[in-house]
Amino acid sequence: MSTGKLTIDLSALAANWRALDALCSGETGAVVKADGYGLGVAEVCRALARAGARKFFVAVAEEGAAVREALGPGPLISVMSGHMDGDSALLRAHDLTPMISSIDQMLRHVERTPRQSFGIQLDSGMNRLGLEPDEWAALRDIAIRQMPVMVMSHLACADDPDHDMNARQLRVFKEMTAGIDVPRSLAATGGILLGREWHFDLARPGIGLYGGLPFAQARTVVALDLPVIQVRDVHPGETVGYSNTWTAERPSRIATLAAGYADGLIRAMGSRARVHHGETACPVVGRVSMDLIAADITGLAREPEALSILGPHQSVDDLAEAAGTTGYEILTALGDRYARTYLK
Repeated sequence: MSTGKLTIDLSALAANWRALDALCSGETGAVVKADGYGLGVAEVCRALARAGARKFFVAVAEEGAAVREALGPGPLISVMSGHMDGDSALLRAHDLTPMISSIDQMLRHVERTPRQSFGIQLDSGMNRLGLEPDEWAALRDIAIRQMPVMVMSHLACADDPDHDMNARQLRVFKEMTAGIDVPRSLAATGGILLGREWHFDLARPGIGLYGGLPFAQARTVVALDLPVIQVRDVHPGETVGYSNTWTAERPSRIATLAAGYADGLIRAMGSRARVHHGETACPVVGRVSMDLIAADITGLAREPEALSILGPHQSVDDLAEAAGTTGYEILTALGDRYARTYLK
């Protein structure tokens, strides 16, 4: 096989959902946007539904249609971009629930899909999506009479438990939703870990389901093994890769691996990343190119057929740290060239 092997452990995904659900004081949904964080939305949704999830969140209506196709009728599928112009037919055809984030969206929804369920998204301080406090004050009574399925907001700094923004947003959300008899949702993965005061009626974990921080107790969901195309001897003073960024200081054995930034292995990780052969770490050397990565395997007793870049010895967050990014980007960038295997 000349492409990398991406193994997705759906049993670990389900276990992570159950572990986060056990922490929640209310119901637990699941965020499955961006093709199930890059892992395949149909397989991801079905595994989470088998685990017990009944409410799913996507970014746009087209993603919601794919989730409905995978799950069939019944589960709630919420679209966090709300009711965009051109969405009405998709919302009706696939029974999707837009999370309304502006007065214009509310008017569009009432005019074009008056019998379609909806939710309300409030801006509690992140300044990204949601009704501002003054907009909500003007719309609140009318919106509540239309019976939204939930009112939600999103935390900006939940990954940092000590950040004062968490308490500030909690206070604002409570003030904006005081006295309403509608299910409320504020917490994603980080908010769940902040404690029960942030949980309200429904939590919406995302990255923690897929094995990422801040859920440090998450089981590993993704493993990625890269085939070795070629192994060569490199003498002291010789260089490897574009722009001569790595120079051998000793006689070295260099393996060329079949993956690169076209496969989501971000160029910026460079020589800070590692690949593994069993317990042994081998440093990446030179620049990551479009289709190839080089690794120093001098310390191995024999030439490997493949090396692991994601798995129990290097998580998505470890690789993200090497690249100066987040585990979210590593997961959602995983390319289409990998041969995917789903473990159930």
